[in-house]
Order: sequence, then structure tokens, then C-alpha cells
Amino acid sequence: MATDKLVAMRIFRRVAELGSFTRAADDLDITAATVSKHIAFLEQDIDTRLINRTTRRMNLTDAGLVFLKRTQALLDELEDAELEARGIQAEPRGTIRINVPMSFGLTHITEAIDSFLSRYPDIDIDLQLSDRMVDLVEQGVDIAIRVRSALSDSSLLARPLRKSRNIVCASPQYLERAPEIRSPADLARHNCLMFTLHDRPRIWELGGEEVTVNGNLRIDSSLAIRQSLLRGIGVGLLPRFLVQQDIESGSLVPLLQDFPPNGYTVFALFPPGRKQPVKVRMLLDHLDQHLGDKPYWE
Repeated sequence: MATDKLVAMRIFRRVAELGSFTRAADDLDITAATVSKHIAFLEQDIDTRLINRTTRRMNLTDAGLVFLKRTQALLDELEDAELEARGIQAEPRGTIRINVPMSFGLTHITEAIDSFLSRYPDIDIDLQLSDRMVDLVEQGVDIAIRVRSALSDSSLLARPLRKSRNIVCASPQYLERAPEIRSPADLARHNCLMFTLHDRPRIWELGGEEVTVNGNLRIDSSLAIRQSLLRGIGVGLLPRFLVQQDIESGSLVPLLQDFPPNGYTVFALFPPGRKQPVKVRMLLDHLDQHLGDKPYWE
């Protein structure tokens, strides 16, 4: 394989992952003209258009999507081969792209990534904090962390990391002035804060039964719901990993513990059909170790 073609493949991969010739040029510390030259060379070499581009936007063609998937796998394999050839003592290098829910990322993942980068300074981390699922292949994501009761996309490779549950809670200030909550049915008389990214925000599953809740605040961020709960706005259903420390400090009070919500799993997801590069497996093992055998929220 010619060196120029390999360079062009690496540039194409970065353009596809960043969605921009200019951003790819900045990221690779080359000119936009150089990026265009290599993409043109690659398209001419394989006699196929890979990217449709106008003055305002670009997107991969169907052939470009297929080529990106193969390119990512090939470059990852090459990187692993180079690492093994340099010997077991060689330090891993390169970029890892990880997509994590905002709340879990800020409370647990960023600290783990900081310690990972301190240990492996030649690795770059592109961390995307978002509660919305992305296309792992199209966005070039190596690891996506998702908190789910079950996975809807069976084509993705998955590794369960930890299990946990949500919990119903409210602040002492709110509970002082609100009706008593002894059963899920009592929630009908309360201002329940709803997480709009749930499939059914108004349906809370408690003790194996579904309860319809109502409230005057709907939010697409569990972190924002936590802040509103701490200010005494209402009752919330949030992950234990997000509020356990607030519960232990007395800032929030656990409710309806005899009616536990359904459990969920923290999954690590990977693009289908791709072997995880060494650096990705090392990061995943580091995250696993960071969470511990029994996370504090359990």
C-alpha cells in the first residue's frame, strides 16, 4: 500500500469523523487545501466518490460510509500491529473517541479519563458528553457508554460494566410542605419532574407496576433535574449514581424504597464488525477498574 494512500485514508477518516474539511485540517495541523488534495487523490484512486460536498455542508456517500467502516478497521489493525512490533513496553498512542451520557460522564467518567491520560500521555481523548445516541460508525466513536434497562440495537457489540437502579427522591424542604408519600399512588398529588429523554417520561415503573405522574417541569438533563430537586421543586426519579452522595448527606431523601424501580445496566457499546484496538481495550479496562467491583452508589 502506497504511503500516500495510507495518509489519504487517515485524512479521510478524520474528515468523516469531524464532518468538516476545515476541522479535520485544524485537527491534523495541515491546510484545508492539503485535505482536499488527499481526498481527491483517494477518490480518483478507487474511482468512487466518497463525499458529497457543497459550500455549506458535506456528507458521506453510501460508498463513503462503507469505505469509512473498512478504513477505521484497517487503520486500527495497523496501529495495533505497530504497537506489537515496537514491543510490549511500547506506549500506546493515537486518538480514542468516546460518547458518554452527560450525567454519568461528569460524575464518573471524566475523573477516570484524567487518570488514564496521566498514565498514557501519548493518547488523545475526544470525549463527547451527550444523552442522545449517535451513530458510532458514522461519527467514528470507539466506545459509547449507555445506561439502559435493555439494548434496542442488537447490531452493536456490548460489554456490561455495572448494574444499578433509579431511585425516587426529593429534598427535605419539599417534603416538609408536601403530602406524605407512602405508596406510588400518592405521587398523583405531587409535582413530579420528568426526564424527557426517557421513552415514556410520564410513566414511572415502581415495584413492578406502572405509575402515571404529572408535573410542571420537563427537562432533557438529569443533572438539571437533580439541581431542581435540591432546590425543593418536586419529586424526581434519578439514577442512584447521580444522587447517592446527596442522599448520604441528607440533601435528598429516598422515597418508596419498598417499591424499587426496575434495574438498568451501564453498557459499553462498540461499532459492529470491528475489533477494538489495544488502546481502546486499555481504556475500557481502566474504566472498569475505576468503577470498582461494587460502585459506591450500590
